[in-house]
Amino acid sequence: MSDLLTELNNDLKSAMREKNALNLSVLRMLLASLKNKIISLTGQDKLSEDEIMAVIKSEVKKRKDSVVAYQAGGRQDLVDQENAEIEILNKYLPLAMSEEELEKIVREVVSSIEGASMAKFGVIMGQVMAKAKGADGNAVSAMVKKVLS
Repeated sequence: MSDLLTELNNDLKSAMREKNALNLSVLRMLLASLKNKIISLTGQDKLSEDEIMAVIKSEVKKRKDSVVAYQAGGRQDLVDQENAEIEILNKYLPLAMSEEELEKIVREVVSSIEGASMAKFGVIMGQVMAKAKGADGNAVSAMVKKVLS
């Protein structure tokens, strides 16, 4: 069992002992999503750290999308709930890369590609995302556009 999965299970047990309903529901949901991912990957019985991170990022993205929808609908109570869940999930993700670090990576990739321009945006994005593991795609996209302009 991976270290992250062990940590998730231990935190689930702690949430049960402490009767922390929010943590408990978020961790149960996350573990269920991880089990669903294992099921969808036929032939595998466990996930790698990167696959676990991808599932957590996916769950955070779902909640961020929900926040936008709830704000548009004027449901501040649900916005607060989703933000609390995002905060819990973010504890299991690595710290976000600073803007300066991201810009450095983007500039390295752009300088390594001959004739780098907006026409090669997809190629640049692919290489930057590979080097900047864990970086937010929207942040990377904005930085690539900034550097290319």
